[in-house]
Amino acid sequence: MLRAIWWTTAVMGLTVAPAWTAEPAYSIKTATTPVPKDLKEPVAKLLSDRSVQWLDAKGNLLGEVWFRKELPAKATPAQIKNGLTYRELEETTLFGAVRVAQLMTDYRKQKIKPGVYTLRLGYQPMDGDHMGTAPFTEFALLAPADGDSKPDLMSAKELQELSAKAAAGTHPAVLLLFPNNKPEDMPKLESKEGGHWVLMMKEPVAVGSDKTALGIGLNLIGHAAE
Repeated sequence: MLRAIWWTTAVMGLTVAPAWTAEPAYSIKTATTPVPKDLKEPVAKLLSDRSVQWLDAKGNLLGEVWFRKELPAKATPAQIKNGLTYRELEETTLFGAVRVAQLMTDYRKQKIKPGVYTLRLGYQPMDGDHMGTAPFTEFALLAPADGDSKPDLMSAKELQELSAKAAAGTHPAVLLLFPNNKPEDMPKLESKEGGHWVLMMKEPVAVGSDKTALGIGLNLIGHAAE
């Protein structure tokens, strides 16, 4: 069972929100990059070839993320009208994939080695072990690409066990998801209090035959409070 759970200037036309630090430590840029060959074909074919790269202050590539061409969701007309949230997606839904270029740490300060990982939606367990460990209860769980062979839903337990292999430990490798209630057309990087750097995206969503969008806030850099 999981215990304590638990990722200025304009860069190539992408707006970076005012930073809490004196100098912008990170930036992003979009790129048209083929999805990693490490991904299994059923997963790879669902992803866009438009990626978002994040870089350090010197312009060194830290990682790159690809999102799905379209996310599936279940929502009522009222929910669509009011704006979708992560909770209209089923847990373990495939979000996309990430290529870690340099050693990084997840929200729990676990080390994530360079490599390719899928990203899937996970909900924080509602039990006493997790009270107050994060400001939000939705996460993107990293799973080794070679172990995630198809985009189908899986059990939460199966995802947690698979994700733990990304961190070589007993806990999933997790990136906190921030709310993004007013997503903009272009991705941007926001610096938030506590040293969090969040990629804000607008992701296409299909609800049956209806087309809409979901705002995603993927915490690329930043950890849980001590």
